[in-house]
Amino acid sequence: MSHNLLQGKKGIIFGALDEKSIAWKIAERAHEEGALFTLSNTPVALRFGALQSLAEQCGSEIIPADATSVKDITYVFNRSMEVLGGKIDFVLHSIGMSLNVRKHREYDDLDYDYFQKTIDISALSFHKMLQVAKKLDAINNWGSVLALSYIAAQRTLVGYNDMADAKALLESIARSFGYIYGREKQIRINTLSQSPTRTTAGSGIKGMDGLMDFTDRMAPLGNATADECADFSIVLFSDLSRKVTMQNIYHDGGFSSMAMSMRAMTQYNKCLEEEDKIK
Repeated sequence: MSHNLLQGKKGIIFGALDEKSIAWKIAERAHEEGALFTLSNTPVALRFGALQSLAEQCGSEIIPADATSVKDITYVFNRSMEVLGGKIDFVLHSIGMSLNVRKHREYDDLDYDYFQKTIDISALSFHKMLQVAKKLDAINNWGSVLALSYIAAQRTLVGYNDMADAKALLESIARSFGYIYGREKQIRINTLSQSPTRTTAGSGIKGMDGLMDFTDRMAPLGNATADECADFSIVLFSDLSRKVTMQNIYHDGGFSSMAMSMRAMTQYNKCLEEEDKIK
């Protein structure tokens, strides 16, 4: 159901790949709520993804860009303002990639060239976007910038690897830049810490099925879906959240506040009983 929360708003959505991606869901909801926006991803992602169908559905122009390149990001913002007819009101950063995860390198045996790429793609790209936008004065006052994060930025989760470090930096950038952008332009910057979600990228994380089952048993409300994440993101882009900034907001069904749930304890006890039978 549309509430026209983004009627008249203009934006840029970075990172939509296919129907499994959260950015894709956010783009669909933004379109339903009346927003106009451009879409951006890497040329490689455009070849292997299905972004053209999303662009046709939303009436959006695709602007290929390497998010680690200041030159490319500058072009995305300039072209977006040209296409959309003025400054923008919201930006989504939904970008993350780790070759160490893809290559199954353990955290105590990282390839440091891969590690630097993880940081550059997954975190520094966020700072580059914000710095470029500020220098171009590309975002309207009271605009909203959102980056997708994960609880591994604060808690150790097996298999998340160097992406945890990247997410921690991502959240720090939101706070540091949020102060400057808020003070000068009333632009708010937040990160959204989503439940583990079965996206194309997330599927490559070791033990994803077990992780999703565990968090679902732990969270009082269960895991938040990609569609539910999209709904909440729309609120953060809208004028309903004008005084929310520099926050890392957990959208995880309450998992982040839990120590042990009854469901998780019951499953744990079953495993212990089965182990005792084997002995």
